[in-house]
Amino acid sequence: MSPGAARDPSLSLREALPKYFAENHFGDDGGYGATWVTFKFGPVPIPFPNTAARVRAVRYHDMHHLITGYRADQATGEFEISAWEIGAGCRSYWAAWQLNLGGVAGGVLIAPRRTFRAFVRGRRTSSLYGRDYEALLDRTIGEVMAECGLDRPTKARASDAVLFPLVVVAGLIMGLLSILLLVLVAPVLLAVGMIRRLRTDKEARATA
Repeated sequence: MSPGAARDPSLSLREALPKYFAENHFGDDGGYGATWVTFKFGPVPIPFPNTAARVRAVRYHDMHHLITGYRADQATGEFEISAWEIGAGCRSYWAAWQLNLGGVAGGVLIAPRRTFRAFVRGRRTSSLYGRDYEALLDRTIGEVMAECGLDRPTKARASDAVLFPLVVVAGLIMGLLSILLLVLVAPVLLAVGMIRRLRTDKEARATA
């Protein structure tokens, strides 16, 4: 499958999501049913609980990758989608606000111009958070793009230049708090990860 095949505007989101999952090696269900997800802190993989709040947000987040065109297999794409979602708004999806603020902070450090452009684009368009998920699945990518205003160019305004630094500061604070939390709980999570690997290895040997 060629990269980006899932983003064909003629596909329904129901048709596109399995292709998107396959392109990005997310598993048949996008990882929604996983008990744990792995976050890489540098080269060190650290498992985190795949909470209901995270799954609730990620289902829309994956749709957003399809309608915005921001790639999920590149760090800059994740920074861009974070900035876009903050600009467009995450409604009551608090896990999305938390994750995206950290993404904006990372984007400013790695790809500041692209992150700002994505934030501006989000401010002129709308997100899917809060909409009927099942109904969205039967809409085409092209239709949803048009409804969200993603089929036309956007320009930055003075208000964007004022608001963006405030978002960055909030993102840096959120990022620092997340790092502090990670440092505090990393030993426990690493131990959990080791136990899971040992259990998996034991089960594999038992079925061999």
